[in-house]
Amino acid sequence: MFKTRFLSGAVLTLIMIAVLYFGGYVTGVFVFALSILGVIEVLRIYDLHKKAPGVLVYIFTALYYALLFLNLDKYIVPLIVVFVLAQLITYVVTTPKYKDVNAAAAVLSFFYVTVMLSYMYQIRVLEHGGAFVVMIFICSWINDTCAYLVGVKFGKHKMTPKLSPKKSVEGLIGGIAGAAIFGALYGIFINAKVFELENAALIFAIVGALGAGMAVLGDLTASAIKRNNDLKDYGKLIPGHGGVMDRFDSIIFTAPIIYYLLLFMTGNFGG
Repeated sequence: MFKTRFLSGAVLTLIMIAVLYFGGYVTGVFVFALSILGVIEVLRIYDLHKKAPGVLVYIFTALYYALLFLNLDKYIVPLIVVFVLAQLITYVVTTPKYKDVNAAAAVLSFFYVTVMLSYMYQIRVLEHGGAFVVMIFICSWINDTCAYLVGVKFGKHKMTPKLSPKKSVEGLIGGIAGAAIFGALYGIFINAKVFELENAALIFAIVGALGAGMAVLGDLTASAIKRNNDLKDYGKLIPGHGGVMDRFDSIIFTAPIIYYLLLFMTGNFGG
């Protein structure tokens, strides 16, 4: 099991490095594919993946990414409004086939997966996005590694025993501190090799710490949904890891917060 998990994780990491290195439509299409797969996994929980509410999510996910690719951001809010209206109209005209909870689950899947995961692409297309996008993995994967190491060594106080029995308060602190330290070091590298940025170490340390905190919340949210629906994993796409939502649950929460923190703290409004 460990060997399978390690090998699939290594392959996935190499794919992610390549995809994010090329940027542009390569990154965009990859994130779009992840979004569709993640949406399918969430909709499957509510048995909507092959039904009208689910089909609407697929259609509007494609439209949402099309607007991002074409830099038509001003139409995104209207698109979202139309999407919500379409779900509610479907609910009304098909009553009693679908219930209000079905419409709510469909809307949740769109915002939770499609919109939030898209920030991986949105970070990458920023000016200096190739450097900024690394923070996603410092806040999620580095945080996770540091939390595990500190938790194993010093963990005594359970953080959320009902959702994730193995997580400890000590591990949480260790993960956030680790992400902050790695973030600060990466900020120093950015300042020296990419572009000059005042207080780069402090800025990236703050982004690392806050992003790591969001990563933990993302992991716990995914766990809560699974427990509420008696699931072990969201899928079997990634051997040893589960589905897209099992592997990218923390990134879904981390990417948006990193995007806005970097946007405002670095003054980077380019695209």
